[in-house]
Amino acid sequence: MPGLLSFIISESGIQYPTLMKRYLYLTVFFAGMSTLALEFSASRLLGSVFGTSNLVWASIIGLILIYLTVGYFAGGAWADRDPRPATMYHILAWGAFLAGLAPLVARPVLRFAAGAFDQLQIGVLFGSFTAVLILFSIPVTLLGMISPFAIRLAIRDPNEAGRVSGRIYAISTLGSFIGTFLPVLVFIPLVGTTWTFIIFSELLLLVALIGAWMHLGWGAALRLAWMFILLLVLGGLLTQRPIKDTPGQIYEGESAYNYIEVLEQDGFRLLRLNEGQGVHSMWHPTELDYHGPWEQFLAAPFFNPAPFDPSRMKSMAIIGLAAGTVARQTSEVYGLIPIDGFEIDPQIIEVGREYFGMEMPNLNAIAQDGRVGLEHSKRQYTVIGVDAYRPPYIPWHLTTVEFFELVRAHLSDDGVLAVNVGRSPDDRRLIDGLAGTIQQVFPSVYVMDVPDSFNSMIYATVRPTRIEDFYQNLLDLYSRQDVHPLLLRALERVVANLQPTPQSQVIYTDDRAPIEWITNSMVLNYVLHGGIDELTKGSGQ
Repeated sequence: MPGLLSFIISESGIQYPTLMKRYLYLTVFFAGMSTLALEFSASRLLGSVFGTSNLVWASIIGLILIYLTVGYFAGGAWADRDPRPATMYHILAWGAFLAGLAPLVARPVLRFAAGAFDQLQIGVLFGSFTAVLILFSIPVTLLGMISPFAIRLAIRDPNEAGRVSGRIYAISTLGSFIGTFLPVLVFIPLVGTTWTFIIFSELLLLVALIGAWMHLGWGAALRLAWMFILLLVLGGLLTQRPIKDTPGQIYEGESAYNYIEVLEQDGFRLLRLNEGQGVHSMWHPTELDYHGPWEQFLAAPFFNPAPFDPSRMKSMAIIGLAAGTVARQTSEVYGLIPIDGFEIDPQIIEVGREYFGMEMPNLNAIAQDGRVGLEHSKRQYTVIGVDAYRPPYIPWHLTTVEFFELVRAHLSDDGVLAVNVGRSPDDRRLIDGLAGTIQQVFPSVYVMDVPDSFNSMIYATVRPTRIEDFYQNLLDLYSRQDVHPLLLRALERVVANLQPTPQSQVIYTDDRAPIEWITNSMVLNYVLHGGIDELTKGSGQ
């Protein structure tokens, strides 16, 4: 067959060795693209259970680099012993096949780990995390062999060694560049993580089968074709079940940013993201008080000097809209005032509309990063609520002096900033640092702990104020007949759970905001020092 192919190609004016070399470069391109695509897909595969913190990312990237390093060494040595294209394409076929098989084998492990995460069984979690990462060791090592193997095959003249090596690494890197974007922007939102693995694996298998055919004929290609067919069959059979089997699950999906899950429990709907340790939105057809941080945003404008009439609440911006719980409560309490809700994940907005009644006519849901969206907003707001912090997922660019200066510039003269911050019971460094940073911009700052949760609220006023103003505003509301009861409960919780305002010297800036250090140590110290029992009793909001 190769002889026939050589004859056909020569008749068309292209020399057979030239085609082989071009196909070798094409192979390197697809190998580089698929390797990076598999790395990003692995992060999403693990992120649905273990989260997407920088600790998880560091573990994935670090081990992938170790596997590739082993592959580079092994591939170079193997290529010197057996410098045949057929050998390289067999290695490529097995690497592609095992890469596609890995998420299918990992699914039951991850499903088991998801249940363990809900119970915070640390030993099970660590074992599952390690097992899944080990699953990728062999396929990634095999794929790492391709570049050194290709260099060995492409070099015919030692005087061209540098040029050929540079060309192959350049082509491989170009493929890696494309493989960085395709999974996240196209395939994962379109077909999900598991099928993204299978698509890239099948593509790479096709490259390997064509290479085997070109060098060994149809027989060699057919002997490897079972891998291609088996992956499709297993993918069709094993991806019918949901990623997680959480009791009460009514929806799950994957976006470019998150694994999204909606649960229904006792008539309440809960929005959970990624590993699920935290409820980002709640909904009930008749209930409005969820005893969490959401309703505490309602209290924000009453930190203004008394008397503050509820009718002076003119508009609101929410950074971290999620499925619209804060927007719904605000609309019920204050009426249909204009609300701009910034949510970076457009699929969460769609989930909010479908499952959480997020169809308030006064809500303008904007699929955009909160800082960018606020910077481009032309509105002035009475309240700006920041509900995008939860350790260890705190966007550092929403914690700096420069960000809070932007917030103040978009607040009216009687405007108030309200921030929901996650914490651990004995570690308030994050709250202290944020309060110290906010005090650089706002004259008056107040802190309250949300009861029965690991959340605190930070309030900051544009005008200089005193806590006595808040107390007086609450007394004034008691004398009114038109006040929503949820508003009264929110203010009463502030009074009952007010904390001293910390006088921290820590200030976060765009140049230096070591949020990850603080959040990582908070989580690790809490887990290592026996906080699991308390954490499972907390609200997780």
